[in-house]
Amino acid sequence: MKQLGISLYPEQSTFEQDKTYIDLAKKYGYQRIFSSLLQLKSASGIDLLARLKEDVTYANQLGFKTIVDINPVLFKELKIDYHDLKFFHELGVWGLRLDEGFSGSEEAAMTHNPYGLKIELNMSRGTNYLDSIMSYDPEIDNLIGCHNFYPQEYTGLSETVFIEYSQKYRDYGLHTAAFISSKQAKFGPWPVHEGLPTMESDRKRNIFSQVTHLRLSKMIDDIIIGNAFASEEELANAAEAFNSPFPMLGIKFEQDVLPIERTICLKEPHLYRGDASEYLLRDTKPRVVYSDKEVAAQTEVKTTFDYGDIVVVNEKYPRYKGEMQVVLKPFENDGRRNLVGRIIDDDLDLLDEVNPWSTFILHDVN
Repeated sequence: MKQLGISLYPEQSTFEQDKTYIDLAKKYGYQRIFSSLLQLKSASGIDLLARLKEDVTYANQLGFKTIVDINPVLFKELKIDYHDLKFFHELGVWGLRLDEGFSGSEEAAMTHNPYGLKIELNMSRGTNYLDSIMSYDPEIDNLIGCHNFYPQEYTGLSETVFIEYSQKYRDYGLHTAAFISSKQAKFGPWPVHEGLPTMESDRKRNIFSQVTHLRLSKMIDDIIIGNAFASEEELANAAEAFNSPFPMLGIKFEQDVLPIERTICLKEPHLYRGDASEYLLRDTKPRVVYSDKEVAAQTEVKTTFDYGDIVVVNEKYPRYKGEMQVVLKPFENDGRRNLVGRIIDDDLDLLDEVNPWSTFILHDVN
């Protein structure tokens, strides 16, 4: 089951603030919580363990699953043996995320805990880390993965590395997660406030587009907002993009778009025709569904169509009238296609991840 998540940082908030945020996330169907146990004491002397337990106890009452970030140093500080995870069971968490791993055998041993605690690996480590753990016969049902987030601008994963490191988890059939970032949130675990995405290219996208990006990658199950507190609008937008039956790309319509053209773009999902052209992404179904509708040719036309332009074939091309197309490579406008809108900038490079025979939805950003 795929889930949406939020993040809480008790050292930087009050229980009442966290409670309000948890309630808001619950309203929009969120089910996971990420938090950190990498520090046990705050600068002001607050007992962060006690604060975290407050949050976890309340979240559990609402059906949330909380995973806490830990590392080997924490085990030493708390005098915990990795063969006995009773401390974390009593804390009430769903699982442990190993920000820094052990040697492989320890991770595998922890998956055999009697409490069913999930052991979440750091997917951004790459190398042969996962292979090493798998060689020690872990309990697969308790083993999952989650990428890092990156507070510092320009340090997030590249698309290539993200896909490469994620693929191994897909190959083993493990449940996966990654982070997106709120533009309204003010804090994370560290005193850096430049967003908390997994992929660098997501740092400046709107939150709707970040979710779409991860969905199009086909590498990630759960999506977690890394910083706090996201606005209600962002929570709603992320949930809409996450729960949509197909990935959604934003369209900004031209001012003179015809009602029938708007209907063609928005009413039904679009199937990318499989015999693909290098110039056009084509959805041919509308030309059948709306064959009896008039699509008048525009009188003022753009000289050249550009990458990301959305066009509808007009009555000057009778056989193809009503077909919806997205421009993938610039070409001259001969007047037989109407420019109806454009893929929004945040989604423009996501067009490369929409594949022939895949289905997507256009949504009006206005």
